[in-house]
Amino acid sequence: MTRYDAVLIAGPTASGKSAFAIEMARLTGGVVLNADSMQVYSDLRLLTARPSPEDEAATEHRLYGFVDGAENFSVARYVGAVNAELEALHAARRLPILTGGTGLYFQALEAGLSRIPDLPAEVRERERAAAADVSTADLHARLALCDPAGAATLRPTDRLRVMRALEVFAATGRSLSSFHGEREPGPLAGKRLLKLFLAPERGALHERINARFLDMIAKGALDEVQGLAARGLDPLLPVMRAHGAPALMACLRGEMSLNDAILRGQADTRAYVKRQFTWFRNQMDGWRWLNDELARHDALSQLGMGGEAA
Repeated sequence: MTRYDAVLIAGPTASGKSAFAIEMARLTGGVVLNADSMQVYSDLRLLTARPSPEDEAATEHRLYGFVDGAENFSVARYVGAVNAELEALHAARRLPILTGGTGLYFQALEAGLSRIPDLPAEVRERERAAAADVSTADLHARLALCDPAGAATLRPTDRLRVMRALEVFAATGRSLSSFHGEREPGPLAGKRLLKLFLAPERGALHERINARFLDMIAKGALDEVQGLAARGLDPLLPVMRAHGAPALMACLRGEMSLNDAILRGQADTRAYVKRQFTWFRNQMDGWRWLNDELARHDALSQLGMGGEAA
Protein backbone atom coordinates (compact mmCIF):
# COMPACT_ATOMS: atom_id res chain seq x y z
CA MET A 1 0.00 0.00 0.00
CA THR A 2 1.03 3.60 -0.59
CA ARG A 3 0.90 6.46 1.85
CA TYR A 4 -2.23 7.72 0.11
CA ASP A 5 -5.81 6.69 0.79
CA ALA A 6 -6.79 7.42 -2.82
CA VAL A 7 -5.44 8.83 -6.07
CA LEU A 8 -7.53 11.30 -8.07
CA ILE A 9 -6.72 11.75 -11.77
CA ALA A 10 -8.65 14.47 -13.56
CA GLY A 11 -8.18 16.31 -16.82
CA PRO A 12 -9.92 17.42 -19.97
CA THR A 13 -11.44 15.06 -22.50
CA ALA A 14 -8.82 13.12 -24.51
CA SER A 15 -5.96 14.02 -22.15
CA GLY A 16 -5.00 10.39 -21.53
CA LYS A 17 -6.58 10.03 -18.08
CA SER A 18 -7.81 6.49 -18.60
CA ALA A 19 -4.46 5.18 -19.83
CA PHE A 20 -2.64 6.87 -16.96
CA ALA A 21 -5.08 5.45 -14.41
CA ILE A 22 -4.69 1.96 -15.89
CA GLU A 23 -0.91 2.25 -15.66
CA MET A 24 -1.14 3.33 -12.05
CA ALA A 25 -3.58 0.55 -11.20
CA ARG A 26 -1.31 -2.02 -12.83
CA LEU A 27 1.69 -0.86 -10.84
CA THR A 28 -0.11 -0.59 -7.50
CA GLY A 29 -2.68 -3.36 -7.71
CA GLY A 30 -5.32 -0.66 -7.37
CA VAL A 31 -8.80 -0.38 -8.85
CA VAL A 32 -9.95 2.28 -11.31
CA LEU A 33 -13.17 4.04 -10.26
CA ASN A 34 -15.12 6.18 -12.70
CA ALA A 35 -15.44 9.93 -12.08
CA ASP A 36 -17.08 10.89 -15.38
CA SER A 37 -20.78 11.74 -15.39
CA MET A 38 -21.36 10.40 -18.92
CA GLN A 39 -19.43 7.16 -18.53
CA VAL A 40 -21.81 5.94 -15.82
CA TYR A 41 -24.42 5.32 -18.54
CA SER A 42 -24.66 2.01 -20.37
CA ASP A 43 -25.99 3.37 -23.68
CA LEU A 44 -23.00 5.15 -25.22
CA ARG A 45 -19.75 3.27 -24.65
CA LEU A 46 -18.07 4.59 -27.81
CA LEU A 47 -19.32 8.17 -27.81
CA THR A 48 -18.42 8.73 -24.15
CA ALA A 49 -14.99 7.05 -24.55
CA ARG A 50 -15.58 4.52 -21.81
CA PRO A 51 -12.70 2.09 -21.27
CA SER A 52 -12.74 -0.72 -23.81
CA PRO A 53 -13.71 -4.27 -22.85
CA GLU A 54 -10.02 -5.15 -23.25
CA ASP A 55 -8.99 -2.44 -20.77
CA GLU A 56 -11.65 -3.54 -18.31
CA ALA A 57 -10.49 -7.15 -18.60
CA ALA A 58 -6.84 -6.22 -18.04
CA THR A 59 -7.37 -3.93 -15.03
CA GLU A 60 -10.33 -3.86 -12.67
CA HIS A 61 -12.73 -0.97 -13.38
CA ARG A 62 -15.83 -0.09 -11.39
CA LEU A 63 -18.80 2.28 -11.79
CA TYR A 64 -18.69 2.30 -15.59
CA GLY A 65 -21.83 1.74 -17.67
CA PHE A 66 -23.94 0.68 -14.70
CA VAL A 67 -26.79 3.20 -15.09
CA ASP A 68 -29.56 3.01 -17.70
CA GLY A 69 -29.87 6.11 -19.87
CA ALA A 70 -33.52 6.55 -18.83
CA GLU A 71 -32.32 7.49 -15.33
CA ASN A 72 -31.39 11.00 -14.23
CA PHE A 73 -28.34 9.90 -12.26
CA SER A 74 -27.55 12.51 -9.60
CA VAL A 75 -24.32 13.60 -7.98
CA ALA A 76 -25.71 12.41 -4.64
CA ARG A 77 -26.22 8.89 -6.01
CA TYR A 78 -22.73 8.96 -7.44
CA VAL A 79 -21.22 9.91 -4.09
CA GLY A 80 -23.14 7.09 -2.41
CA ALA A 81 -21.91 4.57 -4.98
CA VAL A 82 -18.30 5.71 -4.58
CA ASN A 83 -18.55 5.61 -0.79
CA ALA A 84 -19.56 1.94 -0.93
CA GLU A 85 -16.64 1.17 -3.24
CA LEU A 86 -14.17 3.05 -1.03
CA GLU A 87 -15.24 1.07 2.02
CA ALA A 88 -14.86 -2.22 0.15
CA LEU A 89 -11.44 -1.30 -1.24
CA HIS A 90 -10.20 -0.11 2.14
CA ALA A 91 -11.20 -3.43 3.68
CA ALA A 92 -9.37 -5.25 0.87
CA ARG A 93 -6.31 -2.95 1.26
CA ARG A 94 -6.49 -1.90 -2.39
CA LEU A 95 -5.81 1.61 -3.70
CA PRO A 96 -8.80 3.49 -5.20
CA ILE A 97 -7.81 5.38 -8.35
CA LEU A 98 -10.61 7.76 -9.34
CA THR A 99 -10.41 9.17 -12.82
CA GLY A 100 -12.65 11.31 -15.00
CA GLY A 101 -13.34 14.79 -16.22
CA THR A 102 -16.36 15.77 -14.10
CA GLY A 103 -15.14 18.42 -11.70
CA LEU A 104 -18.38 18.43 -9.72
CA TYR A 105 -17.93 14.74 -8.93
CA PHE A 106 -14.46 15.31 -7.49
CA GLN A 107 -15.64 18.35 -5.57
CA ALA A 108 -18.57 16.48 -4.05
CA LEU A 109 -16.37 13.55 -2.98
CA GLU A 110 -14.19 15.85 -0.91
CA ALA A 111 -16.10 19.02 -0.05
CA GLY A 112 -19.50 17.34 0.19
CA LEU A 113 -22.94 18.07 -1.19
CA SER A 114 -25.57 20.65 -0.49
CA ARG A 115 -28.46 19.20 1.49
CA ILE A 116 -30.99 19.38 -1.34
CA PRO A 117 -33.88 16.97 -0.74
CA ASP A 118 -34.84 14.38 -3.31
CA LEU A 119 -37.38 15.84 -5.70
CA PRO A 120 -40.67 13.97 -6.21
CA ALA A 121 -40.93 12.50 -9.71
CA GLU A 122 -44.35 14.06 -10.19
CA VAL A 123 -42.93 17.56 -9.61
CA ARG A 124 -40.14 17.00 -12.14
CA GLU A 125 -42.59 15.64 -14.72
CA ARG A 126 -45.05 18.50 -14.17
CA GLU A 127 -42.38 21.19 -14.49
CA ARG A 128 -40.87 19.65 -17.62
CA ALA A 129 -44.25 19.28 -19.26
CA ALA A 130 -45.00 22.95 -18.54
CA ALA A 131 -41.64 23.98 -19.97
CA ALA A 132 -41.83 21.87 -23.13
CA ASP A 133 -42.76 24.77 -25.44
CA VAL A 134 -40.94 27.51 -23.52
CA SER A 135 -37.56 28.79 -24.70
CA THR A 136 -34.56 28.36 -22.45
CA ALA A 137 -34.09 32.13 -22.31
CA ASP A 138 -37.66 32.56 -21.02
CA LEU A 139 -37.14 29.80 -18.46
CA HIS A 140 -34.00 31.58 -17.28
CA ALA A 141 -35.98 34.82 -16.95
CA ARG A 142 -38.59 32.94 -14.91
CA LEU A 143 -35.84 31.58 -12.66
CA ALA A 144 -34.46 35.08 -12.16
CA LEU A 145 -37.76 36.08 -10.56
CA CYS A 146 -37.70 33.36 -7.88
CA ASP A 147 -33.94 32.82 -7.54
CA PRO A 148 -32.02 35.84 -8.88
CA ALA A 149 -28.75 34.79 -7.23
CA GLY A 150 -28.97 31.30 -8.70
CA ALA A 151 -29.97 32.59 -12.14
CA ALA A 152 -26.95 34.89 -12.17
CA THR A 153 -24.64 31.86 -11.92
CA LEU A 154 -26.23 29.98 -14.84
CA ARG A 155 -25.87 30.56 -18.56
CA PRO A 156 -29.24 31.52 -20.14
CA THR A 157 -28.66 28.71 -22.67
CA ASP A 158 -28.07 25.97 -20.06
CA ARG A 159 -31.53 24.42 -20.13
CA LEU A 160 -30.65 21.42 -17.96
CA ARG A 161 -29.40 23.44 -15.00
CA VAL A 162 -32.07 26.11 -15.34
CA MET A 163 -34.75 23.42 -15.20
CA ARG A 164 -33.08 21.83 -12.19
CA ALA A 165 -33.24 25.13 -10.30
CA LEU A 166 -36.90 25.65 -11.24
CA GLU A 167 -37.76 22.10 -10.16
CA VAL A 168 -36.10 22.62 -6.76
CA PHE A 169 -38.08 25.82 -6.22
CA ALA A 170 -41.33 24.13 -7.27
CA ALA A 171 -40.73 21.21 -4.88
CA THR A 172 -39.38 23.08 -1.84
CA GLY A 173 -40.44 26.71 -2.14
CA ARG A 174 -36.76 27.60 -1.73
CA SER A 175 -34.17 28.75 -4.20
CA LEU A 176 -31.46 26.29 -5.17
CA SER A 177 -28.83 28.77 -4.01
CA SER A 178 -30.31 28.75 -0.48
CA PHE A 179 -29.17 25.15 -0.05
CA HIS A 180 -25.55 25.77 -1.02
CA GLY A 181 -24.34 26.64 2.49
CA GLU A 182 -25.74 23.45 4.00
CA ARG A 183 -23.18 20.73 3.29
CA GLU A 184 -22.12 17.44 4.77
CA PRO A 185 -18.52 16.27 4.17
CA GLY A 186 -17.83 13.91 1.28
CA PRO A 187 -16.32 10.42 1.72
CA LEU A 188 -12.84 11.68 0.80
CA ALA A 189 -12.87 14.58 3.28
CA GLY A 190 -9.78 14.49 5.47
CA LYS A 191 -8.21 11.60 3.52
CA ARG A 192 -4.62 11.46 2.25
CA LEU A 193 -5.10 12.22 -1.44
CA LEU A 194 -2.78 12.45 -4.42
CA LYS A 195 -4.66 14.81 -6.78
CA LEU A 196 -3.38 15.01 -10.35
CA PHE A 197 -4.71 17.05 -13.27
CA LEU A 198 -3.47 16.11 -16.74
CA ALA A 199 -2.96 19.30 -18.76
CA PRO A 200 -1.67 18.65 -22.29
CA GLU A 201 -0.79 21.50 -24.62
CA ARG A 202 -4.05 22.93 -25.95
CA GLY A 203 -3.31 22.67 -29.68
CA ALA A 204 -2.24 19.03 -29.48
CA LEU A 205 -5.27 18.28 -27.33
CA HIS A 206 -7.63 19.76 -29.93
CA GLU A 207 -6.05 17.62 -32.63
CA ARG A 208 -6.51 14.54 -30.45
CA ILE A 209 -10.18 15.42 -29.84
CA ASN A 210 -10.86 15.80 -33.57
CA ALA A 211 -9.14 12.52 -34.42
CA ARG A 212 -10.86 10.64 -31.61
CA PHE A 213 -14.30 11.78 -32.70
CA LEU A 214 -13.64 10.48 -36.21
CA ASP A 215 -12.46 7.19 -34.71
CA MET A 216 -15.66 6.95 -32.66
CA ILE A 217 -17.73 7.34 -35.82
CA ALA A 218 -15.64 4.73 -37.64
CA LYS A 219 -16.19 2.25 -34.82
CA GLY A 220 -19.99 2.66 -34.74
CA ALA A 221 -20.88 5.66 -32.56
CA LEU A 222 -23.64 6.68 -34.98
CA ASP A 223 -25.30 3.28 -34.50
CA GLU A 224 -25.09 3.78 -30.72
CA VAL A 225 -26.82 7.14 -31.01
CA GLN A 226 -29.47 5.67 -33.31
CA GLY A 227 -30.25 3.05 -30.68
CA LEU A 228 -30.51 5.71 -28.00
CA ALA A 229 -32.73 7.94 -30.15
CA ALA A 230 -35.07 5.01 -30.80
CA ARG A 231 -35.83 4.85 -27.06
CA GLY A 232 -37.73 8.15 -27.19
CA LEU A 233 -36.24 9.42 -23.93
CA ASP A 234 -36.73 12.86 -22.39
CA PRO A 235 -34.29 15.16 -24.25
CA LEU A 236 -33.29 16.75 -20.93
CA LEU A 237 -31.88 13.50 -19.58
CA PRO A 238 -28.09 13.74 -19.19
CA VAL A 239 -27.31 10.89 -21.59
CA MET A 240 -29.19 12.69 -24.37
CA ARG A 241 -26.78 15.60 -24.03
CA ALA A 242 -23.53 13.62 -24.30
CA HIS A 243 -21.03 15.50 -26.43
CA GLY A 244 -21.80 14.77 -30.06
CA ALA A 245 -25.15 13.08 -29.39
CA PRO A 246 -27.47 16.04 -30.22
CA ALA A 247 -25.69 16.70 -33.53
CA LEU A 248 -25.66 13.03 -34.51
CA MET A 249 -29.36 12.74 -33.66
CA ALA A 250 -30.03 15.75 -35.90
CA CYS A 251 -28.10 13.95 -38.64
CA LEU A 252 -30.24 10.85 -38.18
CA ARG A 253 -33.37 13.02 -38.51
CA GLY A 254 -32.02 14.40 -41.80
CA GLU A 255 -31.51 17.89 -40.38
CA MET A 256 -27.75 18.04 -41.10
CA SER A 257 -25.14 16.06 -42.96
CA LEU A 258 -22.91 13.56 -41.20
CA ASN A 259 -19.90 15.77 -41.91
CA ASP A 260 -21.61 18.77 -40.32
CA ALA A 261 -22.63 16.63 -37.33
CA ILE A 262 -19.04 15.52 -36.88
CA LEU A 263 -17.79 19.10 -37.03
CA ARG A 264 -20.42 20.15 -34.49
CA GLY A 265 -19.53 17.28 -32.17
CA GLN A 266 -15.83 18.12 -32.37
CA ALA A 267 -16.52 21.81 -31.71
CA ASP A 268 -18.81 21.05 -28.74
CA THR A 269 -16.14 18.81 -27.24
CA ARG A 270 -13.44 21.46 -27.65
CA ALA A 271 -15.72 24.02 -25.97
CA TYR A 272 -16.30 21.60 -23.10
CA VAL A 273 -12.54 21.17 -22.69
CA LYS A 274 -12.21 24.93 -22.25
CA ARG A 275 -14.81 24.81 -19.47
CA GLN A 276 -13.02 21.87 -17.82
CA PHE A 277 -9.76 23.83 -17.65
CA THR A 278 -11.58 26.85 -16.24
CA TRP A 279 -13.43 24.79 -13.62
CA PHE A 280 -10.34 23.10 -12.23
CA ARG A 281 -8.29 26.29 -12.29
CA ASN A 282 -10.93 28.26 -10.38
CA GLN A 283 -12.75 25.69 -8.26
CA MET A 284 -10.29 22.97 -7.27
CA ASP A 285 -7.41 23.68 -4.91
CA GLY A 286 -4.50 21.39 -4.14
CA TRP A 287 -4.29 19.68 -7.52
CA ARG A 288 -0.93 19.10 -9.18
CA TRP A 289 -1.00 19.92 -12.91
CA LEU A 290 0.96 17.50 -15.09
CA ASN A 291 1.97 19.07 -18.38
CA ASP A 292 4.19 16.39 -19.92
CA GLU A 293 5.42 12.82 -19.63
CA LEU A 294 8.20 13.74 -17.21
CA ALA A 295 5.64 15.24 -14.83
CA ARG A 296 3.58 12.05 -15.05
CA HIS A 297 6.66 9.95 -14.32
CA ASP A 298 7.37 12.11 -11.26
CA ALA A 299 3.80 11.60 -10.07
CA LEU A 300 4.23 7.84 -10.29
CA SER A 301 7.45 8.21 -8.33
CA GLN A 302 5.44 9.68 -5.45
CA LEU A 303 3.88 6.27 -5.08
CA GLY A 304 7.32 4.68 -4.85
CA MET A 305 7.37 3.20 -8.35
CA GLY A 306 9.39 5.61 -10.47
CA GLY A 307 11.78 2.93 -11.65
CA GLU A 308 9.03 0.54 -12.67
CA ALA A 309 7.26 3.17 -14.71
CA ALA A 310 10.30 4.32 -16.66
